[in-house]
Amino acid sequence: MSSDPAPPPSLAAWWPLPGRTDLRDALTRAYASSSRGHHGLTHLSEVLAHLDELADHVDDLATVRLAAWFHDAVYDAEPDPEGRSAAWAERELAEHPERAEVVRLVLLTRDHDPAPGDRDGEALCDADLAILAAPSERYDEYAAGVRHEYATVPDALFRQGRAEVLRTLLQRPALFRTAHGRAAWEDRARDNVARELQQLSRPAASDDAGRPGAGG
Repeated sequence: MSSDPAPPPSLAAWWPLPGRTDLRDALTRAYASSSRGHHGLTHLSEVLAHLDELADHVDDLATVRLAAWFHDAVYDAEPDPEGRSAAWAERELAEHPERAEVVRLVLLTRDHDPAPGDRDGEALCDADLAILAAPSERYDEYAAGVRHEYATVPDALFRQGRAEVLRTLLQRPALFRTAHGRAAWEDRARDNVARELQQLSRPAASDDAGRPGAGG
């Protein structure tokens, strides 16, 4: 008998493969790991809810939802969690007709930089980054959760890497690619990121090995 926990009812409703509840439960267990901070079940639920907000921008909602389930399937302080998450999707979806598209979408969450006109990629990336536009208290929980996931990284090193990520985000012409994302989330996200960056302004030693992830 599997030891995987059942997902919360709201998450179960978003699972797009009725015949693969075994996979759903394995992913649920991964997101529920005690090692997770931000990138846990709450984040997965929020991404899926934001995809519902962006449904008018999505061409294949079932495939994008499946990619959302996989996008942080692996998350730790080791390099390239997105690549390892995509590899998990590639293994598990061997018979799925949209396997290659799911893998492609998961890999887009490395940099959140989909090509113009990539509607499904834009929607997934925007949903993943929507946490940046959360109310201040929820944003602070997110930032603390990211720090938890890099607990083994010395504080000065973490602050330097995290500040680098945030500065890169603020240098983008737009954080969000969909019309809804730009209208509903852009301004608040920039305010939150700028506020966190100010909090991290203390100089720290650089070490790329401890560089934290970009956010979503």
